Amino acid sequence: MNYYDVKARAESWLQEPFDAETQQAVRDLLENDSDELKESFYQDLEFGTGGMRGIMGIGTNRINRFTLGKNTQGLSNYLWRTFPGEQIKVAIAFDCRNNSKELSRLVADVFAANGIEVFLFSELRPTPELSFAVKYLDCHCGIVLTASHNPPEYNGYKVYWQDGGQLVPPQDKEIVEEINKLQYSEIKFEADASKIQLIDKEVDNAFVRASVENGSFDLPSTAREDLKIVFTSLHGTSITMVPRVLKEAGFTQVEIVAEQAEPDGNFPTVESPNPEEPEALEMALELAQKKDADIVIGTDPDCDRLGVAVRNNKGELVLLNGNQTMMLMSWFLLEQWKSKGKIDGKQFVGSTIVSTPMLRLMTEDYGVQYMEGLTGFKWIAKMIKDHPHLNFIGGGEESFGFMVGDFVRDKDAVTATLLACEMAAHLKASGSGMYQQLLELYQRYGLYKEELVALVKKGIDGAAQIKNIMIGLRENPLKEIAGEKVVLVEDYQSSQATRFHQATPEVSQLDIPKSNVLIFYTENGIKVAARPSGTEPKIKFYMSVNTELSAPQDFEAVSAELSQKIEAIKTDLKLA
Repeated sequence: MNYYDVKARAESWLQEPFDAETQQAVRDLLENDSDELKESFYQDLEFGTGGMRGIMGIGTNRINRFTLGKNTQGLSNYLWRTFPGEQIKVAIAFDCRNNSKELSRLVADVFAANGIEVFLFSELRPTPELSFAVKYLDCHCGIVLTASHNPPEYNGYKVYWQDGGQLVPPQDKEIVEEINKLQYSEIKFEADASKIQLIDKEVDNAFVRASVENGSFDLPSTAREDLKIVFTSLHGTSITMVPRVLKEAGFTQVEIVAEQAEPDGNFPTVESPNPEEPEALEMALELAQKKDADIVIGTDPDCDRLGVAVRNNKGELVLLNGNQTMMLMSWFLLEQWKSKGKIDGKQFVGSTIVSTPMLRLMTEDYGVQYMEGLTGFKWIAKMIKDHPHLNFIGGGEESFGFMVGDFVRDKDAVTATLLACEMAAHLKASGSGMYQQLLELYQRYGLYKEELVALVKKGIDGAAQIKNIMIGLRENPLKEIAGEKVVLVEDYQSSQATRFHQATPEVSQLDIPKSNVLIFYTENGIKVAARPSGTEPKIKFYMSVNTELSAPQDFEAVSAELSQKIEAIKTDLKLA
């Protein structure tokens, strides 16, 4: 879109229904900041992997009362059309981010102005509690105002459906079409206050009970009391639920990082409130050293992701990556189901195409079905919905998310935190630990080592660069990676898998929704996935390598060899 098209879009905001403050902000952009004007108006914000996220500000490409109002008006229209004759009900939650509370009230007002009954949390709550509330309150949909772990200038809008899972096809496209039909003048902002009901304690209590029920297992109370935990909420919403759930479950030695306990959308003690990044847990690790803690857990602002650190064989605290945490949690759940004789072939574990291949091996070894979908927990929620005859044990993805059972239909760091502590207490009581158990899993199923490289490409130029990288990988696909021949390429955009083990490549169809993802596999088990992020201005490269581990004491040497292999991959992809 050229400058004059952008200018015309911006000038359309210089009249009603846009208020005087908005009009003045647009004038300032038109007069003083052509770059910001272009970034603010060159496109409409779109739904991605985790809903709609963007920088807060004025414009069609920003989070503000008009873009959120238009989305909510379109969603209201869609709900009335989809559920004719029913009293529509929605639940709304918000996180710690700047303006989240005000924006949640704005969204509630638009729903109420459209005759929809609204259950609005009175204060900030974790995202998984909103997923739970949708089903608990028998709502038609739910909204949470959050931008997860994005930088402070971001906010966002996640939409959940009746099952408590995020939007998936065809609803997502149909709702976008409904939104795109609208003019901003059609937004109903004048709320019917009688339609809005504030909620808190009843749903809180039910959510806590469900978390403890799903995340606790047969464990002596002394084992829980003996575990030393350090927890940080990273200024986010988990402070409202995680300490309470741990206490209700019987954990008595929980140290909270006080400097990070206060919810704050500016995240003053961290550069990024993302538990995927080691720096985010530095204060928690320091406290854990002072308190001789067994386990450290930190959650992101909306409490759907968790980072975990445990003691290694030398007694040092080491951070687990998302794949390692997922493997351990899945193992623990599978062991619990097996010990109770509950595995009969009618259970499944879910994950994603960019997560470790090791999970499939372990799951199927337990006689449990393994299902794989696109990135994002909405696809795992869809698996549950599409297979009502199967019991969902748990599932996760490499990006530090995990879901225990199906009472929440999104990644849930509240129950996952409890599950991690249950596992740590169980293993400590038996004279072992999570790190030692991970090495045993590597010995049994092979040592899998993964690494993620994310290239940040901001703005219009960045989006074009990401697009060109993916085009280049399709037009000139990798033939070799780290000296190994590529034998399989999966292109999820065309839904085609191409095998190169014969003179003539063999092409088959992928039975999975289309997405802009490419995955390359080599003859000796290297896996490399390329995927533009659906929530951030990044392109991500997921690398996985593996080999046998004959004994736990060989772990460091074998792991170092695999690290060299990953460096060779990064060199080939020009990521080093």
